[in-house]
Amino acid sequence: MPICNSRINASDRRGFWSWLSSNQIYRSAFLFLLGTTRKRFILLAALPVLWALVANFAPLLKMLDISFYEAYPLSKGRGIVYTLDNWKEFFLLNVYTIPFLRSIVFSIILTISTLILTYPIAYYLAQHLPKSKQLLFLLILLIPFWVGEIIRTYAIMILLGNRGLINLILQFFGLIERPIPFMYTYFSLGIGIIYLTSLYMLLPLYSILEQIPKNLLEASADLGAGPWTRFWRVTLPLSKDGIASGCTLVFLISTGFYAAPVMLGGPSSTMFSETIAGHFNVAADRWPVGAAFSSIMLISTLVVAATFLKIMGRGGKGILR
Repeated sequence: MPICNSRINASDRRGFWSWLSSNQIYRSAFLFLLGTTRKRFILLAALPVLWALVANFAPLLKMLDISFYEAYPLSKGRGIVYTLDNWKEFFLLNVYTIPFLRSIVFSIILTISTLILTYPIAYYLAQHLPKSKQLLFLLILLIPFWVGEIIRTYAIMILLGNRGLINLILQFFGLIERPIPFMYTYFSLGIGIIYLTSLYMLLPLYSILEQIPKNLLEASADLGAGPWTRFWRVTLPLSKDGIASGCTLVFLISTGFYAAPVMLGGPSSTMFSETIAGHFNVAADRWPVGAAFSSIMLISTLVVAATFLKIMGRGGKGILR
């Protein structure tokens, strides 16, 4: 009996799909939605596009909307009152503008430093390391990034603390008598952010440098160009896209760090992200101010990044290539 029932069910299923495939309404709907390659692509891309709109742009738009509220969350029986006072507060008080400018300038300096430190590694990995060992080398570099930002920040604290590894080594060899106060300074914050963002610089550089044809370097060498000339006239110009992408990523990410400045920075190195967080951690009626400051930071960083891309001669199009 079970065997007979399963055969009947299978026959019913085949009969249903045969009926459905021959149904004129189903065929018309199928052709309307999936009749061409373009329609299939649009339907396939609809879900990730919808996800990007809902998960990324919707919160930003809501934040921008809240930045004009007089108060948020709204109390019972009280309607929305729009105001520009939240935005004006940023420009009227130095206690806000100074951390903002400090964050922008510090992020630019860290971006340049990260580029200088990671470019030789990416160049060696792409141009001098055998293909068979490149994957292993990349895997070794990726291992620290398998853990979260907080854990990696604690690793920096262990390294730079008064009883950290660096101070212990210096004291062991008698180079210092007292621990050097690395922590809670611009130095510790800079080391931490460079460590946290180095991979975002390394991978774009490596992907571009790895594509540079070696015959171009060989041809320039045959024409009498030395190592430095080949680097400045061939390698560096051809790696411009990787430099632009890596610098943009590092700059945008470094301006938004919150945990690293809190854990590694000090009173003199307060970042704008800490100022923004302060408005969300106090009374609820400061949320619109925090939203306004977040919007100012977002707009400013995007303007700086777009300007940099324009200077690099990309106009924003190179990222999509």
